[in-house]
Amino acid sequence: MKNKLRQFLELYLAFLKIGAFTFGGGLAMMPIMQRELIEKRGWITEEELIDYFAIGQSTPGIIAVNVATFVGYKKLGWFGGIIGTLGVVTPSWVIIMLLAGAISSVDKYPLAQKALRGINVAVAALLTSVIVKFSKKTIKSFWNAFFMLLAFALIYFFKVQSVWIILAALVTGCLLTLYRQKKKLVVPENDDKSSGTQHATDSEKEDK
Repeated sequence: MKNKLRQFLELYLAFLKIGAFTFGGGLAMMPIMQRELIEKRGWITEEELIDYFAIGQSTPGIIAVNVATFVGYKKLGWFGGIIGTLGVVTPSWVIIMLLAGAISSVDKYPLAQKALRGINVAVAALLTSVIVKFSKKTIKSFWNAFFMLLAFALIYFFKVQSVWIILAALVTGCLLTLYRQKKKLVVPENDDKSSGTQHATDSEKEDK
């Protein structure tokens, strides 16, 4: 029982740290999640983290919360998912409650405005780093690069809503997977037929 409670506490504190020291939203959390969850604790793999981000981005809700729920559930079941979620949202909730009264007066203080601009620049740098790392791990073929550029063009230049891009990518991925599976099944059948034909030819030669 004590060991279980220690695991829940460790899970909560890990996501509390992630939520407290990350600025810029869910994608900006990837570097610290990689360090805390993969390199430091070994709870998940890099492939799993990328999958969780992809699923979290495709499902309703905040991506950071979705990822925390996935990791917590994988680690300690349903209650682990709840603990991970609480851990990642606690810092934001506390800070927002403390600053809610002062938010409206930020425009009055030039120093606060400059601080926010500095944070925005840092967040942009973090997101750029995440995009580069994400691309290296996910773009492994010509078609991966093609669909990525196509999705970017549709969203950026033609203002297509991201939900349609996600749905289209989902359908395309399913169709490609089914096609490849069907192709793998056809090849062995052809090999079996070729082997049977060759065997029959060899038998005929022996009879002669």
